[in-house]
This record gives sequence, C-alpha cells and structure tokens, in this order.
Amino acid sequence: MRSAVVVGAGVGGLAVTGALARSGWQVTLLERAERVRPEPTAVVLWPNGVRALQALGLGPGLAAIATPLPDGGVRRPDGQWLVQPRPAPADRMPVVVHREDLHDALIAGLGDRVELRTGVTVRHVRVDPGQRPAVSDGQHTIEADLVVAADGTDSGIRRQLAPESGVVSSGCAAWRAVIPWYRAPQLPDQPAAGEVLGAGYRFVAASLGERGSSGGSTRGGIYWVATAAGAPRPEPPEVQLALLRRWYAGWPDPIGALLDATDPTDLVQQEVRELRPLPRSYGFPVGPGGVVLLGDAAHAMPPHLGQGACLAFEDAATLASLLRETRLPDAVQAYDRVRRPRAATVVRQTRRMSAVLQTRGRLALRARDAALGTINSRLLSSAAASAAQWRPPA
Repeated sequence: MRSAVVVGAGVGGLAVTGALARSGWQVTLLERAERVRPEPTAVVLWPNGVRALQALGLGPGLAAIATPLPDGGVRRPDGQWLVQPRPAPADRMPVVVHREDLHDALIAGLGDRVELRTGVTVRHVRVDPGQRPAVSDGQHTIEADLVVAADGTDSGIRRQLAPESGVVSSGCAAWRAVIPWYRAPQLPDQPAAGEVLGAGYRFVAASLGERGSSGGSTRGGIYWVATAAGAPRPEPPEVQLALLRRWYAGWPDPIGALLDATDPTDLVQQEVRELRPLPRSYGFPVGPGGVVLLGDAAHAMPPHLGQGACLAFEDAATLASLLRETRLPDAVQAYDRVRRPRAATVVRQTRRMSAVLQTRGRLALRARDAALGTINSRLLSSAAASAAQWRPPA
C-alpha cells in the first residue's frame, strides 16, 4: 500500500488527504495546532475551485452548502457606480460557502485510511538520494512514498526546499465576518455580491443562503470583507471594529448597517502576505518518491481575485489525478510541470488587481476611477475566463 504524509490540515491539506485515502493510499495528516478547526468566516469559490472539488468527489456535498454569487458591480464611497452589475454566465458565476460547512464536508470525505495527528510541528524534511522522503518534528521521523507540504504561507518545508521564495507583506490587512441571520440587519434589498472601492480601502458583501433558510447550511448570514492599506491593528477586536466603523462611515448602504450589526466576536483579522518570488519548483523527486508543495505553501497571494482556496483545490485534484495515472517519482515532476505555470498566471492576474485596488493620491484615483470600467472588466474577464476554462488533467 502506498503511503503519504500530508503536512497541514487547512482546506488544501484536507482535500488532498481525502483524495489520496479514497484512492487507496495510507495517509498520515500532521497539523501544528492542537485542534483542527476553521475560521468562522466564508470563502468564495470560482468555477475552477468548484470543478476541482467535483473532480475530488465532493461535488454533491458542496452543492448543498454553496450560495451563488451574482455580480454586484463596483461603486465609489460616495455611491457612484464605477462598474454596473452585469449578469454572468452560469459557468462563470462563483459561489460562497461558509468555511465551517466546507470544513465539515472535507472532514467527512477523509475515510478510514487517515491518521490525524495534531500538535505536531514539522521542523525538517529528509530528501536524501536513494531514500524515501521523510519529515521530522525533532523527536520523531515519519517516512512515506510521498510528502505533501500543505503547511501554509509560512511553510517550513518550502523554506528548506525553495529558500529563494520569501514571504512579504502585500501592504494591507483584511477583516472578515459572518453576521448570522438572526442578527443581520433588515434591508430593503437582500445584499448580493457588492464591492465599494476607495483610496486603499475596499468593502465587499455577500449573502450566505436566504434569510430564514440556509440552503442546506446551518450557518447562513451575511458575509463581508474589508481591506485597508497598512499593517494589521494590534488593538482588541472591539477597538478594531470601532476603527472599521469610523473608516467606512459615510460609505453607501448597507455597509454602515452591516458593521453596526457585527459583533467583535465575529471579527477575524488577517495580515495579507504573499510569496515573492514564487518557488522555482513545486515538485521534488526523492529516491523512489518525492515531495510536493500545495496551496499557500506553493503560491500564497493576496485574496483580491478569490483564488487562494481555488488553486489549492486545483493542486489537490491535479496531484490525485496524476498519481492515478503516473508512477512516482514521475508524477511529482509532472505535477511541477502542470501547476507552476498555472499558479504563475493566476498570481500575475492577482498582482495586477492589487495594484488597481491600492491606488492612492487624488490624481491617481481620478485616473483609476475613470479607467476602472475598462481595467476592472479586462482583469476580471481574464480571471473569470481562466477559472472557467480550467480542467483537471485527464
């Protein structure tokens, strides 16, 4: 029986663990935290992410918890439309899913060939020629045919195998929250995906299910994301929420009502960071097996196009498909050939959007707003086309 060690129990690590286990692999899943639990927020999945989950056999479970996310357009803080909402083809419409629902679906798909160990910090990966790859926490060593580094932006395995790739700040911080329906404000119109864009500030809101119903989820509500230029705030959540209310005061409805309905315990703050440059390789053949980088460990990027989780699921679906068709270590080399160009394309699109969103200065803002319809449409159309066209390797 083939064996794998997956390091990191985020969405990418859980997805690839379940896929390998369902294919007959014996998998050891290592997580540095004492408990495996998701943030109480949500995630947007574009068609490529949905298609990847379907390829992993998780499509039916996703359909029960996902809410379609129509285009809500882009406005300025004074309410003026910069990009009017436009209907999107069904194959290009993203969905939004509560992270806890997604986590439950991924856990349910693990099967009985998985050994989960928490509280384990991997400090070293063995890549000696002629031996199977192995990982160690400094006390115990676990070897396997395959090691999957899904240990996030601060991946210790990536630092050892791809030291040229460093983690840098993207120049902004993000706040996320889900307001449950019982506490969500009563609004004349149900908020769909809507984006408001200012000078270094951005606010996006979306509905999770319908009020009074959760579309199969017990965690419906209104999901919002706010980003602001600068470093994360060190203050407690109560103060951070007060700052957000001050920063976004006067912005168009329903932003004020959503922030007023948000409880400090709903708030999740995140420093936005990325990899620069990307690793030179995502696959490292080792003896009869190898090591691969997956998810944020391979291509951490700003969340402006909502592709972080989608690319992680693409990685998992691609790796699972290649391992069914190709023997190790050739599958590791094939994974690198397929995934590195794909990730580079999406990261390039994301960085272009990041430059648009972080425009500062009066003249620069006027120029951006005047051209935003063209720029935003071109960038989003390119990203949406890329998401819609992706298919897992046959």
